[in-house]
Amino acid sequence: MASLGPSTPVKSALRTLDILELLAQQARAMTAQEIAMTLGIPVSSLSYLLSTLVDRGYLNRSKREYRLGPAIARLASGGSTPTLADRAEPIVRALTRELNETAGFFVRRDFEVEAIARDIGLHALRYTIEVGQRAPLHAFAAGKALLATLPEEQLALYFRTVDRELFTPQTMHEEAPLRSEIEKIKREGFARTFQEHTPGITGMAKAVTVDGRTLGAFSIAMPIARCDSAKEKAAMRLLNRAVNMMAGPDPESPLSEADAPSSGEGRR
Repeated sequence: MASLGPSTPVKSALRTLDILELLAQQARAMTAQEIAMTLGIPVSSLSYLLSTLVDRGYLNRSKREYRLGPAIARLASGGSTPTLADRAEPIVRALTRELNETAGFFVRRDFEVEAIARDIGLHALRYTIEVGQRAPLHAFAAGKALLATLPEEQLALYFRTVDRELFTPQTMHEEAPLRSEIEKIKREGFARTFQEHTPGITGMAKAVTVDGRTLGAFSIAMPIARCDSAKEKAAMRLLNRAVNMMAGPDPESPLSEADAPSSGEGRR
């Protein structure tokens, strides 16, 4: 068997490290032109690297200048306890990487949901959410998934006190059909929306519960035009895997497609 010899450096990895080390040494914000001239990196290549580092939180961008971002501090903190968002972010990115659709992790804030992690697919036609964005429970797939985890006394308070807006003709906002939907989510494990908040968009979500405590819910949203039965089945499989990874047991063991319920069970 031939020896592989010494490893060959990967140019993009070396350039990424060069950018981070330069900004750390300079201890100030720098423009892309300054970075390119200092490191001798072609502007076309540098633009992609800078965008990637900003997306991942390793750089912050303000107008035309870049400086080190909060992800650097998380790396430096070593053994510090990660936040819920820290734990969710790589799983959300994996969902988007697998499906090339928008994915997010939502937590309940009183009777709303808030996105604390998100990643956006690369299609020209795509659904967009922002970290920190809040939305009503009844019209988002993640919100429905979290409603299904509430004990009856909290659910009764929700129906008694929350004014549930009708966003589209498809919005499920009345108590009786919503309660029926909640029972269905409890049986199947998945929540769905179909043009209930945004016309043309469908969503699927699954809640994460550990030791009786609900952490939040993973969701996937996409245009109806791309949501065929094969993609829906793949989304359910990936949501199962995401929940298992967040909950902890055996995160490296991917679920087979047989582990997800038949796509025919979904409300279309």
